Amino acid sequence: MKTQLIGAIDIGTTKICSLIAETDGTGLRILGIGTAPSNGVQKGQVVNIGEAAQAVSNSVAAAEKTAGCRVPAAVISVTGKHVTSDNKRGVISITSNRKQTVLPGDVRRLLQISRSENISPDQAVLHQIPRYYRVDGQDGVKDPVGMHGYRLDVETHTVWASINAIENLAKCVSASGVKIDCLVFEPLASGEAVLNEDEKRDGVLLVDIGGGTSNIAVYKDDSIFYSAVVPAAGNQITKDIAMGLGYSPEFAEELKLRHGSLIPPASLPNKPRQKAGEQEMPPGELFDIINIRAEELIRLIILQIKNDFKDLIDPVTFLPAGMVLTGGTANLPGLVEMAQQITCMPCRVGYPARVAGIADDLCDPAYAASLGLLIWKLQNPDIRYHQQVSPAKARKGFFSRLMRAITGK
Repeated sequence: MKTQLIGAIDIGTTKICSLIAETDGTGLRILGIGTAPSNGVQKGQVVNIGEAAQAVSNSVAAAEKTAGCRVPAAVISVTGKHVTSDNKRGVISITSNRKQTVLPGDVRRLLQISRSENISPDQAVLHQIPRYYRVDGQDGVKDPVGMHGYRLDVETHTVWASINAIENLAKCVSASGVKIDCLVFEPLASGEAVLNEDEKRDGVLLVDIGGGTSNIAVYKDDSIFYSAVVPAAGNQITKDIAMGLGYSPEFAEELKLRHGSLIPPASLPNKPRQKAGEQEMPPGELFDIINIRAEELIRLIILQIKNDFKDLIDPVTFLPAGMVLTGGTANLPGLVEMAQQITCMPCRVGYPARVAGIADDLCDPAYAASLGLLIWKLQNPDIRYHQQVSPAKARKGFFSRLMRAITGK
């Protein structure tokens, strides 16, 4: 079977990861990996186009050098507080034919009607994912085409993003010489990399805790049910260490990665006091700082979900598969145990499944979103970004500039 190249660029707050892979439509083989420190990005959003564009170019160049080929059109991650989502419903009458059979055109018309309602002119639709259809009251229909009926309903999970934020992101990518294939909301990509089918069916909470944002996705009945962004993550822990112990942010980050833990010091084997620079640092001080911030972060994530769900659900009973933590901060020892204690749900760390090629480094929660972007594209080969914007509501000026930034024309 003929193979083709696909690319992915995960633009995070602390790092940018570019991947080049080849696929025959059924699997992936990683050819190139390139990472670079992320500059010009705060909490998932571009704040300095020049710095961010250079960081993307550095990451892309490293991936191309490893792969020995150019990055093709790439799938790009999107996150930040500007991204919002909701479950929307739509309904139409089946009038396209006398046999009252649902045709593909009926489904497209229904989705377009549902898509164009209540969209702000400064927003673009990133995703419109049908959760289920209903034909004449029959629930749980996954594909209504060919069914007989008079009324067709749908519930979709729709994700919007700020056109300005996307336009800035597109400029950074196009400056590196890479065309944008499509944009993917980061927790949806992470979910493809670390969740199994049973979890998605039963009900699971995915939390991707990166450097600047914590990305949330709830799956239920084999479909995305809820998604959100909390603008707090691992960098908050680093800042607290720097302020509390009087170190530079760079050294505080190194200290967190090397010695950070949520396991109480008394539970650790007796070791000499860790040295930080010229000073001796009691392990208890570092533990106390990380423990306070990590607990606050987990509680903030749960509060966000409860506030959005109101009194509709109890997370514990609604999500029997529990919580899956991924992202770089999920490597913090003891975080799973803390989350399990706070939420009273089963918890585990989400590790991306191993893929072929030079992918050993990708078997780490920090690369869940990066690998998930490729998996998303593999499962949605026909999705293109220009098909996801709603021209009915997006202002012509914003839309045309966005298209020029993406296509380079």
